[in-house]
Amino acid sequence: MRSRRTARLLAGSSLALLSVLLASPSQVLAQSGDADQLDEIVVTGSRIVRRDALSVGPLTTITAEDILNAAPVSVGQLLQDLPGAGVSLNSNGTQGTSFGVSAINLRNLGSVEGSGNRVLVLVDGHRWVNAAGGRGFRDFVDLNTIPMGIVETIEVLKDGASAIYGADAIAGVVNVITRKKLDGFEAKLQSGITTEGDGRSISGEVNYGHSFDNGSILLSASYVDTTKILTEDRALTRRALTPLTAPPTSPRGLYQLNGISTAAAPLTRIPGASGTSAADFRTARLPDDDYNTLVQGKYAGGPSERAGLFGRVTTDLSDDIEFKAELLYNRRESAQLFSPFLLDVRGSNGFSIGADHPFNPYDRAFSGSAFRIQIVPETVGDRNNIQTVDTFRSTVGLEGKTELMGNWRWDAFFSYSKNDAVFKQFNQISYDKLALALGPNDRCRANGCVPVDLFGVMTPAMADYIRYNSRDENGTGQYDATFNVSGALFDLPAGEVGVAAGVEYRKETAYDRPDRGVNATPVYVTGLAATSAPTREPTNGSYDLREAYMELNLPLLADLPAVQSLDLSAAVRYSDYSTFGSASTTKFGLSYRPYDDLLVRGTFSEGFRAPSILEYYQGTRETQFQGTDPCNGGGAGRAGCAGVPTAYTQTRYGNGLLKGTIGGNTDLDPETADTWSAGFSYTPTWADGLSLTSDWYSITVDDAIASQTPQQILNNCANLGGPYCDLVRRDAATGEILNLRQVVQNFSRIKVEGVDATLRYGFDTEIGHFTALLDAARLIHFINYVPQADGSVLKDERTGKSDTPRSSYPRWKGQASLRWSSGAWDAGWKTRYIGDMADIPNNAVNGGRVKEVFMHDLQLGYTLEESGTSFTLGVDNVFDRMPPASAANNPINFDIYSYDVRGTYAYARIMVKM
Repeated sequence: MRSRRTARLLAGSSLALLSVLLASPSQVLAQSGDADQLDEIVVTGSRIVRRDALSVGPLTTITAEDILNAAPVSVGQLLQDLPGAGVSLNSNGTQGTSFGVSAINLRNLGSVEGSGNRVLVLVDGHRWVNAAGGRGFRDFVDLNTIPMGIVETIEVLKDGASAIYGADAIAGVVNVITRKKLDGFEAKLQSGITTEGDGRSISGEVNYGHSFDNGSILLSASYVDTTKILTEDRALTRRALTPLTAPPTSPRGLYQLNGISTAAAPLTRIPGASGTSAADFRTARLPDDDYNTLVQGKYAGGPSERAGLFGRVTTDLSDDIEFKAELLYNRRESAQLFSPFLLDVRGSNGFSIGADHPFNPYDRAFSGSAFRIQIVPETVGDRNNIQTVDTFRSTVGLEGKTELMGNWRWDAFFSYSKNDAVFKQFNQISYDKLALALGPNDRCRANGCVPVDLFGVMTPAMADYIRYNSRDENGTGQYDATFNVSGALFDLPAGEVGVAAGVEYRKETAYDRPDRGVNATPVYVTGLAATSAPTREPTNGSYDLREAYMELNLPLLADLPAVQSLDLSAAVRYSDYSTFGSASTTKFGLSYRPYDDLLVRGTFSEGFRAPSILEYYQGTRETQFQGTDPCNGGGAGRAGCAGVPTAYTQTRYGNGLLKGTIGGNTDLDPETADTWSAGFSYTPTWADGLSLTSDWYSITVDDAIASQTPQQILNNCANLGGPYCDLVRRDAATGEILNLRQVVQNFSRIKVEGVDATLRYGFDTEIGHFTALLDAARLIHFINYVPQADGSVLKDERTGKSDTPRSSYPRWKGQASLRWSSGAWDAGWKTRYIGDMADIPNNAVNGGRVKEVFMHDLQLGYTLEESGTSFTLGVDNVFDRMPPASAANNPINFDIYSYDVRGTYAYARIMVKM
């Protein structure tokens, strides 16, 4: 990164080093607990050991008890309920791009829909390997590769932390803290199902630990199996709520046969008709030819099966040095089911049917641009995508302490991790074999093909001949070595000056090996790939980096009138990447406690995110986009729609899906960020158990690596024309979009502003102990600043909108809960809230507004304390509230990355401790 931005960062880091003796560490707020009773700890957002966790920066701690109360079956499910989480990849539906991956997208800052690549995910303070398993690898962590059985607590820092941890920590940091020492045996079994009898989930965890004189062992096994929910089994997702404007492709078939009919529109064959006259055809029309294509997938909730094994051994090498080694293996299998491929046979692509073809009833040949058949070949079967992802992680580490020159701690750590994935696509179609099967007959016979009937019934033998099943392989790898040291430099009147420093070496690798047959050059067709499966180029890439950081903690004042404490914090990190060069980031914080009950805090931090292997090196790949073409019907005179015929209707081509390509960009620079935050924590002594925290934040990301959404590309092209249409290629005669090109580049700026607030109160009564929580997030601004070709900047305010697919930005999100316990009994209630938003204006689905939604959960538990066995019954979404209907998310009808379509879900759990 050789730019003015880099120079400014380097200058800032130099100032930080000059002020090193006037600095203190970036500390964080633990939203519960009494700091005076804490042991020495390291909290997420700082590497300095301290007793007082109540300091600079907003940190949410999800405790072991919180996890039990939520009863999740995955880490992603737990985190995505947080009010600060935006649209995040999950297993809902087959309309999106998840492919079984689960992510956490804090502040909605993921660079693509639902991704978490601006959130740093750590496990015990160390990085986790990036995801694999989709159509290619990913550039963020798949939370489904972290088994729930090893999770003790989770800390979520909603603040920039690049100076502490390096790249990616722009929106925040998630630190999964694993189980430590355990003596004995623990087991948990949980099973649940929806009131519709689907979405059944079974999860089990078994942990065993043993401590001996100079060490310990911990073994853990986890298993989760979740079954599908079909779109046809929910009224919301049964079919697209947006009214059809033209007949869709259906099993009846849409035909344009040169010489049979002169009608301009595609024709529909009457089932069972025979003969050779035009009377066998009529113009397709609604409602007679209505058909529910379920084009975007048959799963409203996808099936997933995961199994994980984990082992840790620790031993004391001496009184001051401990050795630790860990091994983890996790397997995930997931699937997505789509309706049969929408077959579009065109003479312009080289297809023809001879007059003597055995299944041509018309005694004349069909070829050329006037020949076209659209049909759903149901005999070929539903398209089924299946992913198998194997995660392996091994670590070794040393931790020690020394009293040389004071009380110092140190640790050395090395890990090797990898994800290897197989992606299978069943029931695609080989275009070359289909071309052979349609003729000429002598060519078919010469190649031993099976002739195919597109006018009548396709037999299993015909379907078997043209069917194509593909197999892709992709994966990621990571090598990570770190060394850290922390301690106290000297004492000041207000307290110890603490310091932490360290170095890190990391190497990231990734590969993508697409199916060779899918990417083969077709022999008998033109303008098409060899098969109907999306093509993409192979990808192979890697980079490495070296980093060093320093963090200090300076108590300025203490025990003065109106100043119980005043602390200053600072950190600096220098990073040297093999891809783009070097960068440095800094962070400063100030915490002021005027008296024991009140803490006022603020931070400023610089962050950056290096271009990922995916963004740098990803080979061009085919995909399908959602979006509404403004040029439908000719575009009503829009500048970029000139030449598009008035007869053009988007839904006639691929039932409205847009053909497109995505690819990497080796000219990318890192993106940078400035984060400001200010807030307070109030824990009044007059109300024991009461706490109120609130934090304002503002994040500005410059040189953001992103791409315009398909809808933005279409709108800019239609409305502005000229160079804005360079990314949209059309068929000049029909208006059909042949390719929409989506590229990543450093072209945008993002500004996010909001407020988080949390109120907690725990109190005792005659009938038991109560704990109340109110947690809310208010989004003030989410603005994309997109430079335009004419030098202007498009300001796109997204706050309060849900008018593009899988992109919801509610002004308010929150959750509230009330827990009660008395003796062996406990119970809880929780409600989750997502506010209303603007949809596509004046649409026929909701009139232009996505409604607010409340979902209520109940839980009841009983513990046999003498045996260590507990029983829990729970019901999520008690009132069976469905997600609000959305026109922008046609045809699945709701934002699958923001809402849960299960409906009412009941579960039971038993836990045993021995």
